[in-house]
Amino acid sequence: MASTSVSRVVPASPARVWALIGGFGSLPDWLPYIPESTFSAGGRVRHLKNPDGEAIVERLMSFDEDKRYYSYHIVQAPFPVVDYLSTLQVYGISGNENAAEVQWSGRFVPDGATEEEVVDLFTGIYSNGLDALHKHLSG
Repeated sequence: MASTSVSRVVPASPARVWALIGGFGSLPDWLPYIPESTFSAGGRVRHLKNPDGEAIVERLMSFDEDKRYYSYHIVQAPFPVVDYLSTLQVYGISGNENAAEVQWSGRFVPDGATEEEVVDLFTGIYSNGLDALHKHLSG
């Protein structure tokens, strides 16, 4: 099993950040890589499309409003992994109520690629995503 984690400090309160990213269908609101998100299974499964039109299907595994996190499992995606589980979480920063730390982490088993390749892939996705979030909150 491989894993990676990326975190960024963003210029907004944890409550404001969570209001933007805490909805399971909110990726299109802040992540340019995902322009479309629809739901099935009563909102527990999201169907995403990337800019190339490729489908990504993810199932919500856990959600905690108070701790500001959710975890999800990839059901279908064009990624060379299986057993993918990821968590997106917002943390407060002691002494700074106008900033938050956002952590995006995942663990997975490479399938058709090396561990280094898939760690690099998801590290890049998480880094680019959190950079886009920072830019969105800065503007």
